[in-house]
Amino acid sequence: MKINQPRIFANPASAHLVATSDATNTVCGQINRRTFLKIAGISGGGLVLGVCLGGPSRAVASASNILASDFAPNAFIQISPDGSIVIYSKGPEIGQGIKTAMPMIVAEELDADWSQVRVEQAPINTAVYGRQSAGGSRSIAMSWDQLRYAGAAARSMLLTAAAERWGVAASECTTRLSTVIHTGSGRRLKYGELAEDAAALPVPGETSVTLKQRKEYRLLGTRVGGVDNRAIVTGQALFGIDQVVPGMLYAVYEKCPATGGSVASANLDQIRALDGVRDAFVLAGNGLTTELMPGVAIVATSTWAAFAAKQQLRVSWDESDAATDSWSDAIAQATALATKPGKETLVEQGNVDDAFEHAAHTVEAFYTYPFVSHAPLEPQNCTAWYQDGAIEIWAPTQTPDSGIELVAHTLGIETDRITLHQLRAGGGFGRRLMNDYMCEAAAISRHVGAPVKLQWTREDDMAHDFYRPGGFHSLKAAVDSSGKLSGWQNHFITFSADGQIPTSRGDIPDGEFPAPLLANYRLTQTLLPWKTPTGPWRAPRSNALAFVEQSFLHELAIAAGRDHLEFLLEVMGEPRWLQPGDDRSLNTGRAAAVIKLAAEKSGWGRPLPAGRGRGLAFYFCHAGHFAEVAEVSVDPNKKLTVHRVTVAGDIGPIVNLSGAENQCEGAVIDGLSTMLGLEITLEQGRVQESNFGQYPILGIAATPHIDVHFIQSDFPPTGLGEPALPPLAPAVCNAIFAASGHRARTLPLSREGFRT
Repeated sequence: MKINQPRIFANPASAHLVATSDATNTVCGQINRRTFLKIAGISGGGLVLGVCLGGPSRAVASASNILASDFAPNAFIQISPDGSIVIYSKGPEIGQGIKTAMPMIVAEELDADWSQVRVEQAPINTAVYGRQSAGGSRSIAMSWDQLRYAGAAARSMLLTAAAERWGVAASECTTRLSTVIHTGSGRRLKYGELAEDAAALPVPGETSVTLKQRKEYRLLGTRVGGVDNRAIVTGQALFGIDQVVPGMLYAVYEKCPATGGSVASANLDQIRALDGVRDAFVLAGNGLTTELMPGVAIVATSTWAAFAAKQQLRVSWDESDAATDSWSDAIAQATALATKPGKETLVEQGNVDDAFEHAAHTVEAFYTYPFVSHAPLEPQNCTAWYQDGAIEIWAPTQTPDSGIELVAHTLGIETDRITLHQLRAGGGFGRRLMNDYMCEAAAISRHVGAPVKLQWTREDDMAHDFYRPGGFHSLKAAVDSSGKLSGWQNHFITFSADGQIPTSRGDIPDGEFPAPLLANYRLTQTLLPWKTPTGPWRAPRSNALAFVEQSFLHELAIAAGRDHLEFLLEVMGEPRWLQPGDDRSLNTGRAAAVIKLAAEKSGWGRPLPAGRGRGLAFYFCHAGHFAEVAEVSVDPNKKLTVHRVTVAGDIGPIVNLSGAENQCEGAVIDGLSTMLGLEITLEQGRVQESNFGQYPILGIAATPHIDVHFIQSDFPPTGLGEPALPPLAPAVCNAIFAASGHRARTLPLSREGFRT
């Protein structure tokens, strides 16, 4: 395959190389969507490579610091003659571990010596890398085949290079720890020794390389420490909040505490006169909560000067169009509506009324859960440098590609005028799927004509989040004379900005559990007005729905006089895919397996002392099957102690066992912290909680012992950032009932008098 020599352009501010080729457009239109391109022959400048992801005018990748003697068969791998290996990690790292996991997948198929691998963050270029966002536990799932092929293609080329040098067939050679070995003679060549020869070979097609089977893995499934661990613990500048560029100024941005308010007046002259303040001005915004809301910007020579000036800022807000949302009013309205039918029917299957009429037992309950904040450790921030009609951005975002689009819309420029550098994020949990802070930084930089780092305070972060929506469920269900679940009705009361559809992530899917497993099921819905923005929070929807559904299933098991384990397994029924042909749908056999594993490992059924109990819950989301058992004690004063949580999951093959265990442990702690005492309350459209003093994150002393177990199946893998969280709350609440007889139906548990 012959491709014209690329032209190289460099942005001096970022040393970010971009390669283009007149021939690339033609070639890309003729090859497979995931075929890799190799472009060689740049005298003294290196080797610039890419992955063609379809369609004309899709650009070739960029890579910096690649020499002509290096072997770089695709956009993910660079092998130097000295034996060093660079693997580029394409996805945003927000603490979920993919900066380590993604290169491990490449390294496994490459048969690389992990001790020789250096991982670098890939440039943002979706034309080359495809999806580069982090959310929905999809990073591994959507990149699995792509990354495996990247490693396998490079390995094949190294094998061929060694075979040609020895004059033997490639089939007589194998690889191990960055070395090609001739099985007949025992001759060996290191990958570095083969770099130049391999670089001259054509890249094999996707169907001509052999991928490993799980039984052949040497690296995947082992425990590997995070590639940034040393840098993090030694305080190196990795995060957005650490970013510094020459001549940078520091900015803060004050918005109306009630969504939709605008600036009527502000003491700008007084603020401009303060020490260290360079400017203070109003931005009218474009009225989009996901982009640029109206506010007052203060630009100063230091973060301290900007923060100090913000404390003296006095703004008169025009709130004629602002939110007046009230959580206390919502509770009152929902409580009154709970006894009435829902305003619209979303699902009606079978004959629910007949199931109730012939039931041996019916149970009714009203469940409530609150709005919650993402509260990442690192508040929102972004550095932007607008000059000459173009902008360069350094951001800790979960969705860099979306961020580029939003900034382009906010500034009224083309996306090709935007360069975005992906930085490590100090937590995301869904908050950094939104890129409003990027738009704010971009608009402020354009106004002052200088590079600017925008830094939110903790109070800003709490007041201007895209919250997990609260909700209410008025439930009624039946068990028949044999103790089987026979009917289910859910009146779901949620929120809407337009009166037509629920607010973001405030909806409930038509096929929500246990609908696909029941003959008689009814789901109705009533919408309450709401203007404050909401959005994805770790395991969107599932984080709340699991609490309701799995707690209520336990209520039904108790009403039927059944053991909850037995009852839950009966609900699952025979092993089957609920959506045949879709291996990302719920599989009742996989579900039953993790339920049994969690029960076995937790000692389910063994006697416990008085005041102590176990609770079980299962949930399926983000293609992950998870069951959890919590063991708790409750004293007469409602002091709650969660002693142990047993987690069992099936997400297909485990990439990094250390990272997988970490994600499950983090999900348990996050879920426990949230259910115990976290809530966002609004009155007159204003968030009442401003910092961790009113939003008490769980302390380390309250962390339970956590046991994590995996069923390593051969199904396609999925991520782990989300599916281990939803079962935690119902498992704990079911354990509370077992320990004390108290049925918790309201979150956070502090609302029902529990304390830790």
